Amino acid sequence: MDFKAIKLAQYTLAQTSHALKVQVLNAMAKNLLAHSAKILQANAIDLANATHLNSAMRERLALSESKIEAMAKSIKEIASLPNPLGQTLKGWQTESGLDIQKVSVPIGVIGIIYESRPNVTSDSASLCFKSGNVCILKGGKEAKESNTLIAKILQNTLEDFSLPKECISTLEDYSREGVLEFIKQDQYIDLLIPRGGEGLISFVSQNATIPVLKHDKGVCHLYIHKDSKIQEAIKIVINAKTQRPSTCNSIETLLIHQEIAPSLLPPLYLALKEKGVELKVSAEVQDFIPEKLLNLQEEDFHKEYGEKILNITLVKDLQTAIDHINTYGSKHSESILTQDISSAEKFLNEVDASCVYLNASTRFSDGGEFGFGAEIGISTNKLHARGPVGLEGLVTYKYKIYGDWQVRG
Repeated sequence: MDFKAIKLAQYTLAQTSHALKVQVLNAMAKNLLAHSAKILQANAIDLANATHLNSAMRERLALSESKIEAMAKSIKEIASLPNPLGQTLKGWQTESGLDIQKVSVPIGVIGIIYESRPNVTSDSASLCFKSGNVCILKGGKEAKESNTLIAKILQNTLEDFSLPKECISTLEDYSREGVLEFIKQDQYIDLLIPRGGEGLISFVSQNATIPVLKHDKGVCHLYIHKDSKIQEAIKIVINAKTQRPSTCNSIETLLIHQEIAPSLLPPLYLALKEKGVELKVSAEVQDFIPEKLLNLQEEDFHKEYGEKILNITLVKDLQTAIDHINTYGSKHSESILTQDISSAEKFLNEVDASCVYLNASTRFSDGGEFGFGAEIGISTNKLHARGPVGLEGLVTYKYKIYGDWQVRG
């Protein structure tokens, strides 16, 4: 990989007008749709080779006409968003007469390492391009054919507009040694964004010499307070667990206030059973269920299942629920269902997570749902960005200082 050429492409992209970038992005969306048949053929090869993947990973890997249309739609939405660059975030004059402006600028070169989902290729490339960042994409080998073709379509579009194809680069070396070398290129790469399983995140975090913005695992919780509406709560539980269980924003543990358990658990159990959800429950929960279920173990609270498996346990009060989430949560997305505003505010203020919800499913933690067009990941970091990372999370700033021949006394 020619890192010097990639670095040079970043300076070219930084000088590219917003209007031209919008044209390029719209052309990328059009070209993806025009090559949808070829993309599906490449994806079919990946799926045929992916016999080792579980159902959740295969669901993430699989493309369809509608998914490709959604990819193109995301690119168009990103194109339509305001320019995140060159914005004066703050301005002031000092006692010495200096005019200081804090202005948004690109981060530079961003390396993105991800698993399974081919749509991440187009989403990440588009977000980086719009925000003036060159990206180096390292997808999983299970999606090699899909990712390679999607990236090639985007690169060809760049060249159609006389822009360097290195603005969107891909790492061809899928070996562990190749990735290890890649994440140590701090001379050329300004930020790494890994999104995937625990093993990938751990490997990158422990070995990278480049700053890391983690898209860590999603161990998400839903807490049902004692005054929650029953039917509405059941509807949200079903959505948060079963709508797309393979996603990182689906819940893994359900916490229920012990006072609402007798009226909530019987109908909730039937609804979850109808959806084919496997339940792991505490002894207190089992008392309200006619069928013998799996015993919930303490280690289960740490697991991201990514499948139709759900932990259920009771808590004695709101504070116990908050403490449980802050102990076992991955700082991703957490939700409370309640009609009491003071309980809601306590939960929203005290739960340590990037996204905290009142009376809504955690499945809304998504760049598209937040109005970002797409996301480059959902950051569980506290610096420099948290939650769904869109354009604003892909810029930094510089200070532009205007003087009138001053010297410091």
